[in-house]
This record gives sequence, C-alpha cells and structure tokens, in this order.
Amino acid sequence: MQVTETLSEGLRRSFAVTVPAADIERQAQKKLADLSKTLRLPGFRPGKVPLNLVRKRYGGSVLAEVLQSELDRASDQVIQERGLRPAGQPRIALTGEAPKLETGEASDLSFSLDLDLLPEITVPDLAALALERLSAAPDPGRIDEALARIAAQQGSLEDIADRGADAGDRLVVDFVGRVDGIEFEGGSAKDVTIEVNGPGFIPGFTEQLEGLRPGESRTIQVTFPEGYGVAELAGKPAEFAIEAKALKRLVPAAVEDALGERLGFGNLAELREAVQGQMQRELDQLGRLRIKRQLLDALAERADFPAPQNLVEAEFAAIWQRVEADRAQGREDEEDRGKDEATLKAEYRAIADRRVRLGLLLSEIGRRNSIQVQQGELQAALRQEASRYPGQEMQVVEFFRKNPGAFEQLRGPIFEDKVVDFILGAAQVTVREVTPEALAEAAAEAGASELPSAASSESPSELTAEPAEAAG
Repeated sequence: MQVTETLSEGLRRSFAVTVPAADIERQAQKKLADLSKTLRLPGFRPGKVPLNLVRKRYGGSVLAEVLQSELDRASDQVIQERGLRPAGQPRIALTGEAPKLETGEASDLSFSLDLDLLPEITVPDLAALALERLSAAPDPGRIDEALARIAAQQGSLEDIADRGADAGDRLVVDFVGRVDGIEFEGGSAKDVTIEVNGPGFIPGFTEQLEGLRPGESRTIQVTFPEGYGVAELAGKPAEFAIEAKALKRLVPAAVEDALGERLGFGNLAELREAVQGQMQRELDQLGRLRIKRQLLDALAERADFPAPQNLVEAEFAAIWQRVEADRAQGREDEEDRGKDEATLKAEYRAIADRRVRLGLLLSEIGRRNSIQVQQGELQAALRQEASRYPGQEMQVVEFFRKNPGAFEQLRGPIFEDKVVDFILGAAQVTVREVTPEALAEAAAEAGASELPSAASSESPSELTAEPAEAAG
C-alpha cells in the first residue's frame, strides 16, 4: 500500500492512498472461490461452477464488497501506523477509475483520506478551581402552602344552590359551540364540570361563566387562538350556548393526620417531611445548575486548544437548524431580533466552537480518570425514558435496543454528570447559604440561555454541554 500525506494544516490531515491491484485481486479471488463452493446454477453440480463464470456473474457485487473492506482496512492502517486520533469519522473518496473484475483482472484502488484530528488537550489543575455552591432550605411557610394545595386536591365538592358561580367554583354544564352559526365537530358536550375562571379551555371561556346559576343559560363569545390544533377553527370567532345544571364548590380536606394517611403516609408529620424533602431536592437541583454553569465557564476559559472544524460545523449545523425551525414557528429569541443573518451565524458558530471545546475537555478529564457509564446506569435511564410514554414502554425499549445512536443520547448526559461530579469533588468549593428566592434567581440567570444539547438552541449567550461526538 502506498500512502502520501497531501495536507498537514492545523488539525487537518489528508492522504493519497493506493492499494495494489494484487491485493484487490487476492481478496476477490478468495471471495469468489468461497462463493463457488456453495453456488447452485442449472447444469452444474454444487461446488463445481467454473470460477470464470462466477466472476462474470457475480464479479460486480463481490468487487463492491471487497472495495469497502479494503477501504476500511487501509484507512484504519493509515491511522494506526501514524498514531492519529481522528475527531469523528474520516472522509473517504475514490480517486481515478474504480477497479473492475469483469475483465478478468483487478486494478489499483486509489482514494483520498481526509480527517480532522483531536487536539492536544491540557487538563487544568482541577484542585485550583474555586467555585461557590449556593444552598437554601425550604421556607416553612411554603411547606404550609404546599400542604394546603394538597388538601385542596384531596377535597370534596359540595353543592351550592343559593348564589351564582365565583372564581374557583365548579359548574356542571351542557354547551353547544357554533362558528358562523353552524355547529362544529367536538364543540358540544353534556354534564361537563368546569372550573370557573380556571384553565383548560379556549381563552375567555371559563371567565365568562362567573355569576351563572344552576338552571340559567348564557351565550358567550370567544375566539380560537391562531395556533389552535384544529386548523379549520384557528383564529375564528365562535359562540357557545351554555346551560348551567349544577354548581359546586371545592371543600379542601383538613390538614391533619388523616390527610397523610389517605396519601399513604403514617401521619401528617411524615407527609410534611416528604413535601419538605421534595422541595429540598428541587432547591439542590437549582444550586447544582448554578454551580455547573460556573464550572463550565471556568473550564471554557482554560480550554485554550483549537476545536476540530468538522465537529464545530456539525454542532453549528444542528444549532442553526433549530434556530430556523423556531423562526418558522414564530419563536425567534428576543436577543436575536434585529440582527442580520451573518451576525447571528457568527454568534452561534462561536457557541458551537465553545461547546465542542468544552465537550472535548470533559471527555479528556473522564478518559484520564477512568470515568465510565455503567450498564446499570444506562438501563435506569432507559427505564426513565420509557416511563414518559405510558402504554408504549416496550416499544421504546425496543427502539433503543435497535438504535445504538439513540443509546448514546442517553449515555452522554450521564457521562457529563459523572465528570462534573468528579471535578466538583476535586475543586475548592465553598458553600453560601441564601434564601430560596435568591437561589432561584441565581439559577435562572445561570440557566436562562442554556443550550442543553446539539439538537436545541436558544440564545447565543450560551451555557453548553458537550457535543455527542465527544461524549467520552
């Protein structure tokens, strides 16, 4: 095999490779001979089909298989012999005329091999990183409010007969909807319980039910939202004839031991402890979001190596695709408004570059410290993902088993979290107690412009995770 380096520029390398015809012919002859042993053709006994006939009939398909095998083998050999570390898949293109077998002999296989290399990465002194973790404890008053909401959810409905409906009451109604005077499909229902001034209906619908008494009728006017799910109704005015049949008010359950017992706890104290624990976990998660942003910013300042441009381009393409999709749906980011496309592309390309460098640095830290995602962790993530689709859990599991790339999407965030935990364990972390409100505000500032994956993008003011290609 002849190999000539044709480009060595930064992280980019190109090679001209020629595999001798003899190697192609030898591999082809072996495959043709193996095929002739099992081939069945009319007029010939099994295993006795002449090799020249096998070559004539099947030389093209055998050659294609041989060429792919030789391309892979030769490319791997070039990379291994030179100790190269490719960033992503090498790019291979045939040069010259493709070899043929039908003529009775093969010809040389010539191709170009282009690849981007992983940079030399210097891992910073993790022990020198100075970070601050904000910590907060749940406010007792908020716990009381949460218990009150739970009590309301566990309450009972009590009939009311002596007044009109107030906000928060439940009206049992029949209604008929019309557009341009004509009833439309799905616009009528009977014995529907509606929370007055509550969510879940067309804007303005439940608000117009205030004051309505059982036995009374009312016609209300509403307009379907522009983005309504039924295209024929989107943006159109409609009227609904409503007949009130019953009025009920929600009587919250008492906040006492019986409430805890009803929800599977021993008493009210255990329920309160569970609510407090959930609130604490949410606050801890906010604290983690904030310190993770601080950590990534610190690492980005130290990730002073060049990023492989093929990874940057792939990352940018994924981000820009989402930006354009958001634009098409009228969800353009506020910070993007008024900027020309060249400016936006430059900003998002800078984000892509940062993401790739951060991802490579996190990956290198994980590699050097033998951080790996265990099979049990992947299975737990798979179960959690499947639980998001009730009734379709087995189909979700089967999809991931058949798609290794999908499994990588589960693996990447787990790997990142483990590397982040490792770095936080090595860094100088001080803890500062703050109020829950201050923690929420700090976390919002840290995560408001986060780019959680290569498949989604928001504002170019950037918090980034590692790209999938560099997940470890």
